[in-house]
Amino acid sequence: MSGPDSPSLGGLVVATALPYREDAAAPAGLAVDYDAFAEHCRWLVGSGCRGVGPNGSLGEYSALTDDERRRVARTAVEAVGGDGVVIAGVHGPGSHQAVRWTEAAAEDGADGVLCLPPTLYRAAPGEVIAHYEAVASVGLPVMVYNNPLDTRVDLTPDLLAEIARIDGVVAVKEFSGDVRRVLEIRDKAPGLEVVIGADDLALEALLMGATGWFAGFPNVFPAESARLYELALAGRLEEARALYEPLIAAFRWDSRTEFVQAVKLGMDQAGRYGGPCRPPRGPLDPGLRAAVAADMARAIASLEGRRV
Repeated sequence: MSGPDSPSLGGLVVATALPYREDAAAPAGLAVDYDAFAEHCRWLVGSGCRGVGPNGSLGEYSALTDDERRRVARTAVEAVGGDGVVIAGVHGPGSHQAVRWTEAAAEDGADGVLCLPPTLYRAAPGEVIAHYEAVASVGLPVMVYNNPLDTRVDLTPDLLAEIARIDGVVAVKEFSGDVRRVLEIRDKAPGLEVVIGADDLALEALLMGATGWFAGFPNVFPAESARLYELALAGRLEEARALYEPLIAAFRWDSRTEFVQAVKLGMDQAGRYGGPCRPPRGPLDPGLRAAVAADMARAIASLEGRRV
């Protein structure tokens, strides 16, 4: 059961993008570049982010082999060390797969796990609760993940009130797109940390009382995202809006189907390495690529102007 003494999975945690290198022997000719991934994790934490979240949707977990997926999480733990938290994605079609990934995360030293409800069909509330009971039984702190657009399972505030009674469930990554839920969740499940999952609602949710941001676009500009998080928590609205508004067009890509490709393109434009995605995600078509590039260019230009 979550409560005042539960370990915190809040703060600004980055859903880490995963770099590949060309290798004809690897799936789709793309091998995970673990050295580059480790460097990226260290850079994010060194830039002011609280931690990293490997093996999420942005980390393309579903395109990895089992060996790759485990090594990615282990690489993040080793790279960050004691300087930040690692919240590993343990999503699976059912509880036995999610439990297996949670056990691996515990063995490899992760600080907590992020877990979707069952992913292959629209699970009933009782099945969702049983799923999280099984995952939490491993012993790591659990952040449940509400993403009804992709899973077709909505972890409503009423359902979260029931899930929050499970010992070890400490937080929810809220990605419904409805910022009104922040206060409703805090009212109905007061011991549960509310972590915003949609970058284009970050400021609104933090002002409403969310205590974490599990984010995509800090892969592109982590220091500025950390600053935005700090300003929002401090209630410094004018300064926060001045930073947030020029970034919002870029942030909106976090809530679109092409969010992985968009984040990686933004990394490329900002002088980092994003690179390609593994199938089934392919390159952006020319029109979408131009739209993403334009939004990223405006965001990057606004940040460069602030640094002058």
